[in-house]
Amino acid sequence: MKRFPSESCRAVACLLGYPDDTLRAALDEIEAVVMAESALSAEARAGLQALIRQLRRGEAFEVEARYVDTFDRGRATSLHLFEHVHGDSRDRGPAMVDLLQTYEQAGLYLAPGELPDYLPVALEFAATQPAAVARDFLGEMAHILNALHSALVQRHSPYAAAIAAVLEMAGERVQHLALPPEEGLDDAWAEPPAFDGCATRGQNRPDQPQPIHIVRKPAASQGARA
Repeated sequence: MKRFPSESCRAVACLLGYPDDTLRAALDEIEAVVMAESALSAEARAGLQALIRQLRRGEAFEVEARYVDTFDRGRATSLHLFEHVHGDSRDRGPAMVDLLQTYEQAGLYLAPGELPDYLPVALEFAATQPAAVARDFLGEMAHILNALHSALVQRHSPYAAAIAAVLEMAGERVQHLALPPEEGLDDAWAEPPAFDGCATRGQNRPDQPQPIHIVRKPAASQGARA
């Protein structure tokens, strides 16, 4: 069986993290790891090298702003895997617990505030596992990864190369998916305006009838007067 590129898996986990000063200072080391990884194709290594060049380029605030615009401005490019599957549904909580238990059974414990479905965390876990387990684990999320890759390609983002490398590690081919238009997270999570179609049993649209619930006032008690 082909060797799993665990060092490159860790490198990609780093590259998908927030590009603060610490990450940018480590780019030379990360690039050396990627270029030395013979288990990764030349095409994948070239794509990661191009991403590293982009992270080196420009002022720190520009690099950080691009990262936020790429990954925090819509569900289609979210690095939280269950955002693509469960969204805000109640199924997301149990899925988080199951994934966390998978990590802990393998001896990986997350720091406070870390979420188990964050892709860099999943890659860190995969890098600690035997080749077959790591490939199966990443292969289970291939459809999500292909959707994420397609969304990044649509935005002409160099981060698409990182997702393509993960798909290669999983033994999967990149598939370009047709994605529906998506509203941004700010729009999706916006609260309805006050009194704009407000009903006592939920929000109705402004052009829909609003039910009126009449509540009788209890009669005053007939207590004795002093």
